[in-house]
Amino acid sequence: MKKIDLKKELSDFYKPSKSKVALVDVPAMNFLMIDGKGDPNTSEAYAQAIEALYSVAYTLKFMVKKGPLAIDYGVMPLESLWWVEDMRDFDPDNKDEWLWTAMIMQPEIITREFVVEALETVKLKKDPVALAKLRFESFEEGLCAQIMHIGPFSEEGPTIKKVHDHIQKSGFELRGKHHEIYLSDIRRAAPEKWKTIVRQPYR
Repeated sequence: MKKIDLKKELSDFYKPSKSKVALVDVPAMNFLMIDGKGDPNTSEAYAQAIEALYSVAYTLKFMVKKGPLAIDYGVMPLESLWWVEDMRDFDPDNKDEWLWTAMIMQPEIITREFVVEALETVKLKKDPVALAKLRFESFEEGLCAQIMHIGPFSEEGPTIKKVHDHIQKSGFELRGKHHEIYLSDIRRAAPEKWKTIVRQPYR
């Protein structure tokens, strides 16, 4: 059985330094996505989105592993885009007004037909609340600055500022949506050990 290590193949985008901001050009990749609004710590919609995304992501993994392709791969981490209607008003401490897209990247072998089949399977077995909101889409982020944040989400402020300052000191401008990639299982790891990639597009 063939195995794919997506994190290794895409290490430039999923294994950044924890001490130095890196500039990367993120290519188009396919994602399972769900949109919503509200504080991720208290929003029921965000929790429902995560449940639906992982249900479909793992269904796809086992479909491909047990099917004719016989390819095994690790499910990629949860990612989220965060923004507000006017980014000049983006306040890290006022999360109730945040808009978000929760998403999980999919390998190139996953087609729209696979996703349709996986959605049908999940609907029959679990039918999570947010399943109807899930979509399969290509997302190309382009030029971005990123770094690894170690610690709880509540202490990301200085890390985000470091990324923004690096962009501006390099003569560029911020654009697009604040992006986070969650590498740790927060149910098991201690908050001081959580690993989160903080990414910001620029131009």
